[in-house]
Amino acid sequence: MTDPNPLLAPFDRPFGLPPFEAIADAHFAPAFDAALEAARANVAAIAANPEPPTFANTIAALELAEEPLDRVSGVFFNLVSADATPAREALQRDLAPRLAAFSSEVTMNPALYARIADLWARRDSLGLTAEEARVLMVYRRMFLRAGAALSGAAAERMKAVKERLAVLGTAFAQNLLADERAWFMDLAEADLEGLPAFLVDAARAAGAERGRPGPVLTLNRALIVPFLQFSPRRDLREAAFRAWVARGANGGATDNRGIAAEILALRYERAQLLGHPDFASFKLEPEMAGSPAAVRDLLMRVWAPARARAEADAVELAAMLQADGLNGPLEPWDWRFYSERRRRAMHDLDEAAIKPYLSLTAMRAAAFDVANRLFGLEFRPLDVPLYHPDVRAWEVTRAGRHMAVFLADDFARPSKRSGAWMSVFRGQRKVGGERRPVVVNVCNFARGEPALLSWDDARTLFHEFGHALHAILSDVTYGFVAGTAVARDFVELPSQLYEHWLSLPAVLDRHARHHATGEPMPAGLRDRLLAAATWDQGFATVEYLASALVDLSFHEGAPPADPMARQAAVLAELGLPRAIPMRHATPHFAHVFAGDGYSAGYYSYMWSEVMDADAFAAFEEVGDPFDPDLAARLERHILSAGGSVAPEEAYVGFRGRMPGVDALLRGRGLRDAA
Repeated sequence: MTDPNPLLAPFDRPFGLPPFEAIADAHFAPAFDAALEAARANVAAIAANPEPPTFANTIAALELAEEPLDRVSGVFFNLVSADATPAREALQRDLAPRLAAFSSEVTMNPALYARIADLWARRDSLGLTAEEARVLMVYRRMFLRAGAALSGAAAERMKAVKERLAVLGTAFAQNLLADERAWFMDLAEADLEGLPAFLVDAARAAGAERGRPGPVLTLNRALIVPFLQFSPRRDLREAAFRAWVARGANGGATDNRGIAAEILALRYERAQLLGHPDFASFKLEPEMAGSPAAVRDLLMRVWAPARARAEADAVELAAMLQADGLNGPLEPWDWRFYSERRRRAMHDLDEAAIKPYLSLTAMRAAAFDVANRLFGLEFRPLDVPLYHPDVRAWEVTRAGRHMAVFLADDFARPSKRSGAWMSVFRGQRKVGGERRPVVVNVCNFARGEPALLSWDDARTLFHEFGHALHAILSDVTYGFVAGTAVARDFVELPSQLYEHWLSLPAVLDRHARHHATGEPMPAGLRDRLLAAATWDQGFATVEYLASALVDLSFHEGAPPADPMARQAAVLAELGLPRAIPMRHATPHFAHVFAGDGYSAGYYSYMWSEVMDADAFAAFEEVGDPFDPDLAARLERHILSAGGSVAPEEAYVGFRGRMPGVDALLRGRGLRDAA
């Protein structure tokens, strides 16, 4: 290639956006080679510095040492998740062990760790700011947990374990995406009977995208869930459901069951090398929960009322099944269909009647409006080159000051992994010069003209935008603790808290307007929608808790030789209702096996929910969901602080105390369940 590699120099586009239009797949490999070489040289210089260690020449220097690598990685890993190509996936497989090896080189460098240990020993005499003291503590903890204190054969084995885990996590994610790409079901015109127009339109769009002559059903959640809700064809529901839950367990090259077993064994070995009894104890040590026992206590306090509610609902749904003349028990592919029918009967609520008022455009405007009213943020559309035609961009400002660039990549496509997430192309920091973030929300909504969202979709949009605000409002000096760089069981607080504003009548009255007429959602429909907010929470809570408890069991004690057998044993012991599956069965449990992020940590959504329910109650107590003083405290103590303070300190700073579980049970409508 004769053209300069656009990844090898600081980006010169407005607001530091990557030059997407100039980047080709062939640029990434040489850019990583050069970035790794530069990072190694910078880290080596810090470790070999003859001057006595100071915060500036060690910690602050490390903050900037990997700048070129951060720049290249920020582009590549966002693209390989949201818009994979064969070349990108091949490079990802190659990079996984190389980047893991580089991480070990840094965090297990004896000279570098000696400098950090020296600073830690003298920390009280260094005159550090509160943020610098926190950053030093987190760096030291990271090095120790990476194996910096190991030596000899133990150190070499730790490096090998981490490299192998990186390879396996990448393989797990790519296998799952391959299974999701491969499966689809052609739908004849007769198969569309009983489906609402929005679902038919989405199926036709999916068929066109895959080059099929007619509509298709894919494993995209935004398609398959409404199909399970609305299709009267039990045979098709069963076929679709079985394909959905079989992802990662279809045999052959993409089967993830053996990978999961090896991952669990290696995690256990990693924890033992560091002196922990098991991986759950190791992983939870720095989290708010602190121990597996604390996690299990919370989950089981919610399990009993959730299962009681789900079992009561199952009796009602089974009666409806039998009234239709169908023999046999209620099956997992029946639950959503009969629950939707029951909801329509009990609440006079039809999702097909709701969706015209929940267009993607309207719900995005609602999320922006709430951010403006709470935090004074303004959003201006940007016309700039981006990485895919689906992606849109906005400049975020406050009182004329540039705060961030926000990107939204909303629609499902075969090149995108499933789910929804927030990420950054670059994070916020002040050291080395003020840098504002470039933030992206990635979702998998069904296409349509216009795109119409379900209530769950709208909540997902608000959830991911809550994560985005955590990055957009970040105001720290050191990027190591910016934005979402917080404890795993604290990171979901801003996102889950933001969902509450979607349910405000005032927000819906302003933004839930019919996409064709502009008329607001009728008050009666709005009230029925909100009255049904806790509908099917027995099901939703049980399927989530089943996954969280299986995850915890996988990582407590010695690892199972057969994870599928352990999964079955845990579910049997819990008494999981027959017609409710785990939300994420082991072979497609990407949260836990596609990386370490949520391993022994899937519980964190509920841990954070305890806080988000209590946090929103603060606004309810003052009678104003947009109370400016509370909003300012929320920003100051939580959203802008990132990981610069301990999560307990951040929450108490906002609320004045730690929360209890009652607000969570009340919010899920489970407090009175037997």
